[in-house]
Amino acid sequence: MSSRGIEPGAAAVEAERLAEAERFVEQEDGAANRLRGPLATGLTVALAGTSLFHLYAAVDIVSAPWLRGVHVALMVGLLFLTLPAAARFRDRVMPWDWLLAGLTVGCIVWFLRDWDAAADRAIEPEIWDVVAGTVLMLLVLEAVRRTSGWVLPIVVAAFVAYAFAGPWLPPPWTHRGYPLDRLVGHMTMTMEGIFGAPIDVCATLIVLFTVYGAVLQASGAGKFFIDFALAVMGRSRAAPGRAVVLGSFLLGGPSGSGVATTVTLGSVAYPLLSRAGYTKEAAGGLLAAGGLGAILSPPVLGAAAFLIAEFLKISYLDVIRMAAIPTILFYASLFVMVELDSRRFRGDAVAIESPGAWLLAKRHGYHFLSLITVVVFMIVGFSPMMSVFWATVLAVLTSWIRRDTAIGPVRLVGALADGAKGVLGVAATCAAAGIIVGVVTLTGLGLKFSGIVIDYAGGNLALTALYTALLVWIVGLAVPVTASYIICAVVAAPALTQVGVPDFAAHMFIFYYAVLSEVSPPTALSPFAAAAITGGDPYRTTLSSWKYTLPAFVTPFMFVLSPDGVGLLLAGSMSNMVVVTSTALVGIVALAIGAQGWLVVRLGLMERAAFVLAGLLLAWSAAWSDMTGFALAVLATGTHVVRSRGLARH
Repeated sequence: MSSRGIEPGAAAVEAERLAEAERFVEQEDGAANRLRGPLATGLTVALAGTSLFHLYAAVDIVSAPWLRGVHVALMVGLLFLTLPAAARFRDRVMPWDWLLAGLTVGCIVWFLRDWDAAADRAIEPEIWDVVAGTVLMLLVLEAVRRTSGWVLPIVVAAFVAYAFAGPWLPPPWTHRGYPLDRLVGHMTMTMEGIFGAPIDVCATLIVLFTVYGAVLQASGAGKFFIDFALAVMGRSRAAPGRAVVLGSFLLGGPSGSGVATTVTLGSVAYPLLSRAGYTKEAAGGLLAAGGLGAILSPPVLGAAAFLIAEFLKISYLDVIRMAAIPTILFYASLFVMVELDSRRFRGDAVAIESPGAWLLAKRHGYHFLSLITVVVFMIVGFSPMMSVFWATVLAVLTSWIRRDTAIGPVRLVGALADGAKGVLGVAATCAAAGIIVGVVTLTGLGLKFSGIVIDYAGGNLALTALYTALLVWIVGLAVPVTASYIICAVVAAPALTQVGVPDFAAHMFIFYYAVLSEVSPPTALSPFAAAAITGGDPYRTTLSSWKYTLPAFVTPFMFVLSPDGVGLLLAGSMSNMVVVTSTALVGIVALAIGAQGWLVVRLGLMERAAFVLAGLLLAWSAAWSDMTGFALAVLATGTHVVRSRGLARH
């Protein structure tokens, strides 16, 4: 969509909206410094070198302590040089930024110079161990404050305070309590705290997939995916909505970022949605829902998905497999909703100006090759690290098929730097979350909290799942998705497993509700970014995004409320998978119709309630609820069709 022919005032408004949307992207990733000259060049080279180190670690052996330690030193150190302490300092690197970066490297060097000896004295650390460890913990908190605000550091501080205050707390929260030296030793001199599982996943998987996504963007793959989605959908009233849904899947898969996908799609698709009759809030809600799909979509999903594999000790391919059917259900519901939107808004048929899909595929279809490579390599037995490494190499090589997409040396350095920059905030979050995990493992908080949840639920599975969902949702309102998943995986997942939910289903349940915080205020960054683009009211846009994502709030309950429900995660017998998936699809469609309040014509109140109830019953995965829900959906459909024909005759 070109700005040529737009009045200067309108162009200025459009530019301001895009700038506002970019500010929401910065809220998710941190507001980067705007540097120029030799310092900017040097920082770019350092970030590119960081990516090269992690690519090297994918093909050669680097010991776990060194890989995790160097990862923290590079990421947190460069974060202080890249993200300012406050927005007013973003045009330069301040002296204290250099000091904090140097301290980060110095603390890591102190422990890595003889890691085995440090680990041996972790229970009784020396005074300089305590000093270095305490400084490192404070540096991590400052890093995460710069990237995501004050809430997560305060949450981490509360967990640390809990570790100190155990003897003075009332039952069942009481524990023996831990002095500073014991706590610091556990957090910084073992593989349980800052250098624990979250940082391990960040250093081995998240960074590599982020670099791969940056290389894809540098090759022009993002533009191709949007153009291809627009071309495939053709000319109709529903075409813009369909293009947003397909585009979010294609664009979001490699990026794994909800806000970035929302902004990228919105800048292109909103004018088309407006011409198709969408209100500002409805268009923003659909764009935000598409952005949410970016975090739910294989092969990359969001950063938290890599942590599922680590916590469960399964392959990442298993996580992709478990996410396949829920992803299909999510996008199926969105497609149903945009079809109903075309009837509800009665906008004009929109001619999308783009080359034909076949012509685009012939010119740029090679962008799909590396995406396919990631999955194929894992299927044949390669590790996720090696799979994404070779996919990155393939993306660089295939970019040379066309001169205009070729990734030359300068563009490659920029892509590698962007890849490392995209991980800075995630690395800080994982390090901070590692402190929380360390407190939970040290104090046994997870089992204590699970017992409390189960007691409140009276051992009832449905209530336990509901309380867990509420907990994850509330935590997700305050902290980023990755931190929300980590906190609740160690605190709340045991409650679900103790009432009979398989561990993989429990973790997928928590993952989905952590992701759904992306469209929930006050941290609803995707809807707020979409509202900035459309000019709509942010809170009404958030309500609209809730409507479009309603089925996603229900799907997680489908695979925890009944033993048969795990068929949605491709577990159990093939026959059960087919039955459960079929009933879930009918339930999701019924919910989508009920949420939209429209089928042939506007639904009556009783019809709408019947569709919503049918969808909820079909979510239970029991024979009685499936039959009742299906019968109710058929009855509601029949009643509505008869009523709409009567209205047409009059």
